[in-house]
Amino acid sequence: MVNHVDKNLGYCVARCFGYAIASLYLTAIPLGEPAIAATPKLVQQNISLAQPFQDLKVNGSILIYDLQRNRTYQHNSTRNTQLFSPASTFKILNSLIALDTGVIANELAILTWDGVERSIPTWNRDLNLQTAFKVSGVWFYQVLARRIGFQRMQQWVTKVGYGNQSIGKADEIDTFWLTGGLRISPAEQIQFLQRLYRNELPFSDRALATVKEIMIVEQTPEYTIRAKTGWALKPSIGWYVGYVEQNDNVYFFATNLDISDQKDLPARAEVTRRSLKALNLL
Repeated sequence: MVNHVDKNLGYCVARCFGYAIASLYLTAIPLGEPAIAATPKLVQQNISLAQPFQDLKVNGSILIYDLQRNRTYQHNSTRNTQLFSPASTFKILNSLIALDTGVIANELAILTWDGVERSIPTWNRDLNLQTAFKVSGVWFYQVLARRIGFQRMQQWVTKVGYGNQSIGKADEIDTFWLTGGLRISPAEQIQFLQRLYRNELPFSDRALATVKEIMIVEQTPEYTIRAKTGWALKPSIGWYVGYVEQNDNVYFFATNLDISDQKDLPARAEVTRRSLKALNLL
Protein backbone atom coordinates (compact mmCIF):
# COMPACT_ATOMS: atom_id res chain seq x y z
CA MET A 1 0.00 0.00 0.00
CA VAL A 2 1.25 3.48 -0.79
CA ASN A 3 1.85 5.76 2.18
CA HIS A 4 1.96 9.51 1.77
CA VAL A 5 3.91 11.92 3.96
CA ASP A 6 1.79 14.62 5.57
CA LYS A 7 4.18 17.47 6.36
CA ASN A 8 3.69 21.21 6.86
CA LEU A 9 6.77 23.28 6.00
CA GLY A 10 8.41 25.33 8.67
CA TYR A 11 7.70 23.02 11.60
CA CYS A 12 10.08 20.59 13.31
CA VAL A 13 9.29 17.10 14.41
CA ALA A 14 9.21 16.57 18.17
CA ARG A 15 10.97 13.39 19.18
CA CYS A 16 9.40 10.88 21.45
CA PHE A 17 10.29 7.26 22.16
CA GLY A 18 8.99 4.16 23.80
CA TYR A 19 6.28 1.68 23.18
CA ALA A 20 3.32 0.48 25.18
CA ILE A 21 1.90 -2.98 25.63
CA ALA A 22 -1.83 -3.32 26.09
CA SER A 23 -4.40 -6.06 25.73
CA LEU A 24 -7.22 -6.30 23.23
CA TYR A 25 -10.61 -5.33 24.56
CA LEU A 26 -14.07 -5.87 23.20
CA THR A 27 -16.85 -3.41 23.92
CA ALA A 28 -19.97 -1.91 22.41
CA ILE A 29 -20.20 1.75 21.40
CA PRO A 30 -23.75 3.16 21.38
CA LEU A 31 -24.51 4.24 17.84
CA GLY A 32 -25.50 7.83 17.28
CA GLU A 33 -23.75 9.05 20.45
CA PRO A 34 -20.29 10.58 20.85
CA ALA A 35 -17.85 7.76 21.53
CA ILE A 36 -16.35 9.56 24.54
CA ALA A 37 -19.73 10.25 26.12
CA ALA A 38 -20.03 6.83 27.72
CA THR A 39 -17.69 4.52 29.62
CA PRO A 40 -18.71 1.02 28.52
CA LYS A 41 -17.64 -2.02 30.48
CA LEU A 42 -14.55 -3.58 28.90
CA VAL A 43 -14.27 -7.34 28.51
CA GLN A 44 -10.74 -8.65 28.00
CA GLN A 45 -10.21 -11.06 25.12
CA ASN A 46 -7.51 -13.61 24.35
CA ILE A 47 -6.34 -11.77 21.23
CA SER A 48 -3.87 -8.90 21.68
CA LEU A 49 -3.21 -6.06 19.27
CA ALA A 50 -0.04 -5.06 21.10
CA GLN A 51 2.21 -7.17 18.87
CA PRO A 52 2.25 -4.87 15.80
CA PHE A 53 3.32 -1.95 18.01
CA GLN A 54 6.07 -4.02 19.62
CA ASP A 55 7.30 -5.41 16.31
CA LEU A 56 7.50 -1.98 14.70
CA LYS A 57 8.85 -0.35 17.88
CA VAL A 58 6.23 2.39 17.98
CA ASN A 59 4.04 3.77 20.73
CA GLY A 60 0.38 4.51 20.15
CA SER A 61 -3.11 3.13 19.93
CA ILE A 62 -5.58 1.58 17.55
CA LEU A 63 -9.34 1.29 17.62
CA ILE A 64 -11.23 -1.00 15.21
CA TYR A 65 -15.01 -0.94 15.15
CA ASP A 66 -17.05 -3.85 13.73
CA LEU A 67 -20.28 -2.27 12.48
CA GLN A 68 -22.32 -5.44 12.12
CA ARG A 69 -21.46 -6.80 15.56
CA ASN A 70 -21.30 -3.37 17.23
CA ARG A 71 -17.94 -4.24 18.77
CA THR A 72 -14.75 -2.31 19.25
CA TYR A 73 -11.31 -3.93 19.37
CA GLN A 74 -8.59 -1.69 20.72
CA HIS A 75 -5.04 -1.34 21.93
CA ASN A 76 -4.25 1.37 24.50
CA SER A 77 -7.85 2.27 25.30
CA THR A 78 -6.92 5.32 27.40
CA ARG A 79 -5.21 6.97 24.43
CA ASN A 80 -8.24 6.29 22.24
CA THR A 81 -10.24 8.88 24.20
CA GLN A 82 -7.51 11.53 24.26
CA LEU A 83 -7.66 14.57 21.98
CA PHE A 84 -5.06 15.22 19.26
CA SER A 85 -4.68 17.57 16.32
CA PRO A 86 -6.37 15.94 13.32
CA ALA A 87 -3.64 17.11 10.92
CA SER A 88 -4.36 15.92 7.39
CA THR A 89 -7.19 13.60 8.42
CA PHE A 90 -9.18 16.87 8.43
CA LYS A 91 -8.91 16.78 4.63
CA ILE A 92 -11.89 14.42 4.67
CA LEU A 93 -14.14 17.10 6.15
CA ASN A 94 -12.38 19.92 4.27
CA SER A 95 -13.17 18.13 0.99
CA LEU A 96 -16.85 17.74 1.88
CA ILE A 97 -17.19 21.41 2.84
CA ALA A 98 -15.34 22.61 -0.28
CA LEU A 99 -17.61 20.58 -2.55
CA ASP A 100 -20.88 21.65 -0.95
CA THR A 101 -19.92 25.32 -0.73
CA GLY A 102 -18.92 25.26 -4.39
CA VAL A 103 -15.38 26.53 -3.81
CA ILE A 104 -14.32 23.59 -5.97
CA ALA A 105 -16.59 22.12 -8.60
CA ASN A 106 -15.66 18.46 -8.43
CA GLU A 107 -12.78 16.05 -7.87
CA LEU A 108 -11.23 16.86 -11.26
CA ALA A 109 -11.25 20.68 -11.06
CA ILE A 110 -7.64 21.86 -11.04
CA LEU A 111 -5.95 24.44 -8.84
CA THR A 112 -2.82 25.91 -10.38
CA TRP A 113 0.42 25.42 -8.46
CA ASP A 114 1.83 28.74 -7.17
CA GLY A 115 5.37 27.84 -8.22
CA VAL A 116 6.68 27.69 -4.67
CA GLU A 117 8.98 24.68 -4.29
CA ARG A 118 7.99 22.55 -1.33
CA SER A 119 9.86 19.63 0.18
CA ILE A 120 7.33 17.06 -1.05
CA PRO A 121 7.93 16.74 -4.82
CA THR A 122 4.42 15.49 -5.56
CA TRP A 123 3.01 18.78 -4.26
CA ASN A 124 4.96 20.89 -6.77
CA ARG A 125 2.46 20.76 -9.61
CA ASP A 126 -1.12 21.57 -10.47
CA LEU A 127 -3.48 19.43 -8.39
CA ASN A 128 -7.14 18.50 -8.32
CA LEU A 129 -9.12 17.20 -5.35
CA GLN A 130 -8.46 13.60 -6.27
CA THR A 131 -4.68 13.94 -6.58
CA ALA A 132 -4.35 16.42 -3.70
CA PHE A 133 -6.12 14.04 -1.34
CA LYS A 134 -3.90 11.16 -2.47
CA VAL A 135 -0.60 13.04 -2.02
CA SER A 136 -1.96 15.01 0.97
CA GLY A 137 -1.10 18.32 -0.68
CA VAL A 138 -1.17 20.91 2.10
CA TRP A 139 -1.10 24.00 -0.14
CA PHE A 140 -4.13 22.79 -2.09
CA TYR A 141 -6.26 22.39 1.02
CA GLN A 142 -5.05 25.70 2.41
CA VAL A 143 -6.38 27.38 -0.72
CA LEU A 144 -9.72 25.61 -0.26
CA ALA A 145 -9.91 26.69 3.37
CA ARG A 146 -9.23 30.34 2.51
CA ARG A 147 -11.92 30.21 -0.18
CA ILE A 148 -14.41 28.67 2.25
CA GLY A 149 -13.63 31.46 4.72
CA PHE A 150 -13.54 31.57 8.49
CA GLN A 151 -17.25 32.03 9.20
CA ARG A 152 -18.47 29.33 6.84
CA MET A 153 -15.75 26.93 8.01
CA GLN A 154 -16.72 27.44 11.66
CA GLN A 155 -20.40 26.95 10.83
CA TRP A 156 -19.72 23.65 9.10
CA VAL A 157 -17.31 22.33 11.73
CA THR A 158 -19.90 23.17 14.40
CA LYS A 159 -22.77 21.70 12.40
CA VAL A 160 -20.87 18.44 11.92
CA GLY A 161 -19.74 18.44 15.56
CA TYR A 162 -16.18 17.64 14.52
CA GLY A 163 -13.89 17.09 17.52
CA ASN A 164 -13.74 20.07 19.87
CA GLN A 165 -14.98 22.32 17.02
CA SER A 166 -12.26 24.92 17.73
CA ILE A 167 -10.78 26.46 14.58
CA GLY A 168 -9.17 29.44 16.30
CA LYS A 169 -9.19 32.94 14.84
CA ALA A 170 -9.78 34.18 11.31
CA ASP A 171 -6.06 34.44 10.55
CA GLU A 172 -5.69 30.71 11.33
CA ILE A 173 -8.11 29.64 8.61
CA ASP A 174 -5.43 27.77 6.66
CA THR A 175 -3.50 26.27 9.60
CA PHE A 176 -6.00 25.45 12.37
CA TRP A 177 -6.04 21.71 11.60
CA LEU A 178 -2.23 21.60 11.48
CA THR A 179 -0.97 23.85 14.27
CA GLY A 180 -4.13 25.38 15.72
CA GLY A 181 -6.47 24.32 18.50
CA LEU A 182 -8.67 21.83 16.64
CA ARG A 183 -8.58 18.47 18.43
CA ILE A 184 -10.22 15.09 17.94
CA SER A 185 -9.85 11.70 19.62
CA PRO A 186 -9.48 8.33 17.89
CA ALA A 187 -12.92 7.38 19.26
CA GLU A 188 -14.42 10.54 17.73
CA GLN A 189 -12.70 9.76 14.42
CA ILE A 190 -14.55 6.43 14.41
CA GLN A 191 -17.89 8.16 15.06
CA PHE A 192 -17.23 10.66 12.25
CA LEU A 193 -16.32 7.86 9.82
CA GLN A 194 -19.48 5.95 10.72
CA ARG A 195 -21.59 8.98 9.87
CA LEU A 196 -19.69 9.39 6.60
CA TYR A 197 -20.27 5.76 5.66
CA ARG A 198 -23.99 5.94 6.56
CA ASN A 199 -24.46 9.24 4.68
CA GLU A 200 -25.54 10.83 7.96
CA LEU A 201 -23.28 13.88 7.65
CA PRO A 202 -25.05 17.11 6.55
CA PHE A 203 -23.72 17.10 2.99
CA SER A 204 -25.15 16.35 -0.43
CA ASP A 205 -25.15 12.80 -1.77
CA ARG A 206 -22.80 13.99 -4.53
CA ALA A 207 -20.24 15.38 -2.09
CA LEU A 208 -20.37 12.27 0.11
CA ALA A 209 -19.98 9.94 -2.88
CA THR A 210 -17.07 11.98 -4.26
CA VAL A 211 -15.16 11.96 -0.98
CA LYS A 212 -15.72 8.23 -0.47
CA GLU A 213 -14.31 7.69 -3.95
CA ILE A 214 -11.14 9.75 -3.44
CA MET A 215 -10.56 7.99 -0.10
CA ILE A 216 -9.99 4.62 -1.79
CA VAL A 217 -6.41 3.47 -1.20
CA GLU A 218 -6.81 -0.21 -2.02
CA GLN A 219 -9.48 -2.20 -3.83
CA THR A 220 -9.45 -5.96 -4.37
CA PRO A 221 -12.17 -8.52 -5.15
CA GLU A 222 -12.23 -9.30 -1.41
CA TYR A 223 -12.21 -5.84 0.17
CA THR A 224 -11.99 -2.07 -0.27
CA ILE A 225 -10.00 0.22 2.02
CA ARG A 226 -10.84 3.93 2.24
CA ALA A 227 -8.44 5.91 4.41
CA LYS A 228 -6.47 9.08 5.12
CA THR A 229 -3.09 9.62 6.75
CA GLY A 230 -2.15 12.53 8.97
CA TRP A 231 0.99 13.90 10.63
CA ALA A 232 0.57 16.46 13.40
CA LEU A 233 3.50 18.36 14.90
CA LYS A 234 4.15 19.59 18.44
CA PRO A 235 3.61 16.93 19.67
CA SER A 236 4.49 14.78 16.71
CA ILE A 237 1.80 12.15 16.16
CA GLY A 238 0.67 10.21 13.11
CA TRP A 239 -2.84 9.18 12.09
CA TYR A 240 -4.30 6.55 9.82
CA VAL A 241 -8.11 6.58 9.78
CA GLY A 242 -10.66 4.96 7.53
CA TYR A 243 -12.64 1.80 7.00
CA VAL A 244 -12.57 -1.60 5.32
CA GLU A 245 -15.58 -2.90 3.43
CA GLN A 246 -15.52 -6.69 3.31
CA ASN A 247 -18.04 -9.55 3.21
CA ASP A 248 -21.07 -7.27 3.57
CA ASN A 249 -19.58 -5.73 6.70
CA VAL A 250 -17.60 -2.59 7.52
CA TYR A 251 -14.67 -2.25 9.91
CA PHE A 252 -13.71 1.28 10.90
CA PHE A 253 -10.22 2.04 12.20
CA ALA A 254 -8.35 4.90 13.82
CA THR A 255 -4.61 4.45 14.42
CA ASN A 256 -2.66 7.08 16.36
CA LEU A 257 1.13 6.86 16.81
CA ASP A 258 3.95 8.87 18.30
CA ILE A 259 6.27 9.85 15.42
CA SER A 260 9.87 10.15 16.54
CA ASP A 261 11.27 10.42 13.03
CA GLN A 262 10.04 10.49 9.43
CA LYS A 263 10.99 6.82 9.14
CA ASP A 264 8.13 6.03 11.54
CA LEU A 265 5.48 7.34 9.12
CA PRO A 266 4.96 4.06 7.22
CA ALA A 267 4.11 2.41 10.56
CA ARG A 268 0.76 4.22 10.57
CA ALA A 269 -0.66 2.03 7.80
CA GLU A 270 1.48 -1.00 8.67
CA VAL A 271 0.26 -1.19 12.27
CA THR A 272 -3.29 -0.93 10.95
CA ARG A 273 -2.84 -3.69 8.38
CA ARG A 274 -1.20 -6.04 10.87
CA SER A 275 -3.96 -5.40 13.40
CA LEU A 276 -6.66 -6.06 10.81
CA LYS A 277 -4.89 -9.26 9.80
CA ALA A 278 -4.69 -10.34 13.44
CA LEU A 279 -8.48 -10.12 13.48
CA ASN A 280 -8.71 -11.95 10.13
CA LEU A 281 -10.22 -8.88 8.46
CA LEU A 282 -7.67 -8.73 5.62
